Amino acid sequence: MSGEHILIIEDEVKIARFLELELTHEGYLVEQAHDGRAGLDKVIQGQFDLVILDVMLPGLNGMEVLRRLRQSTDIPVIMLTAKDAVTDKVMGLDMGADDYLTKPFAIEELLARLRVALKKRGLTIAKIQVAIGDLIIDSSERSVRLDGEGVDLTKKEFDLLHYLAENKNVVLSRDKILEAVWGYEYQGDTNVVDVYVRYLRSKIDDKYNKKFIHTVRGIGYVLRHE
Repeated sequence: MSGEHILIIEDEVKIARFLELELTHEGYLVEQAHDGRAGLDKVIQGQFDLVILDVMLPGLNGMEVLRRLRQSTDIPVIMLTAKDAVTDKVMGLDMGADDYLTKPFAIEELLARLRVALKKRGLTIAKIQVAIGDLIIDSSERSVRLDGEGVDLTKKEFDLLHYLAENKNVVLSRDKILEAVWGYEYQGDTNVVDVYVRYLRSKIDDKYNKKFIHTVRGIGYVLRHE
């Protein structure tokens, strides 16, 4: 029995009840909320380990709930959407969602993604701070400082930098980075790694006139301080 505390924010009562029964059977402690405002209040006031968040909600929609959550917490969020548009998925991930599922979905797939999200959270909490030269990455606060100044990163930018830092001086392939940061189930363009490396370089290497992120031609990337 796992015992993690999960909140389901889903306005379709039958779906919410089905998910609650399945998750309870797996040993999770489960609560429900059926609109965005109630769900947001529950997360803020409660002690949850993960949120399953529907996009189409009354009150506040799922994207707005996610935006407000990310102002104060890095709790894992798996989004549920009836839409299959790439823009919706990209928006959710860029705003800080850990994963998404398009309805209808198999409960086994949700359980698998849920376990991955919870495992990543546990690993992140276990490794609190990584330092490379004067670049300090604190996973407990999800903060980055360079030359004593705070560096403002999105959730995915932070996850990518943190993964590179945990493996400093190790050359990592794009596929390995993609699997570790975006998840084995990611179905998007593999060029996303290159895009986010460019984002990081603009905010760290270029802005501070440093050289932390190195390209290894034909292989991938390595983080090291020179």
